[in-house]
Amino acid sequence: MATLLIVHHTPSPNCQALFEAVVSGATAPEIEDVRVVRRAALSATVSDVLGADGYLLGTPANLGYMSGALKHFFDQVYYPCLDETRGRPFGYYVHGGSDVTGAVRGIESVTTGLGWRRAAETVTVTGTPDKADIDACWELGATLAAGLMS
Repeated sequence: MATLLIVHHTPSPNCQALFEAVVSGATAPEIEDVRVVRRAALSATVSDVLGADGYLLGTPANLGYMSGALKHFFDQVYYPCLDETRGRPFGYYVHGGSDVTGAVRGIESVTTGLGWRRAAETVTVTGTPDKADIDACWELGATLAAGLMS
């Protein structure tokens, strides 16, 4: 059975809504033989990353960058996972009050360094998520999970 690891920092109701939509998509009844593991960014470990076949990341944009929690996650797993996870699929969503550009740039930089392969369109949301944003996050979760089905 394949494993999708969802690593998220969810400090607000807006981030929570996006996270719940991602989980709902990843665990849709049509998705078979994929285990979905959810970890808060400050709790995710090297073992979690090495044990997963794909990754879904979620973060708010804080002060023009990804959250400190997601940055901490990357700091902890980068070198121990560098060679072992190259080529694995990933996707991500970012929520910001007004601008997510720096957070997107930071995540793209780190995942490029890791050699991860983006397997779904990035979802970026500013302000209060609307139905289209929630649907896009559901699709993000479903796409990543379906891509891991054997």
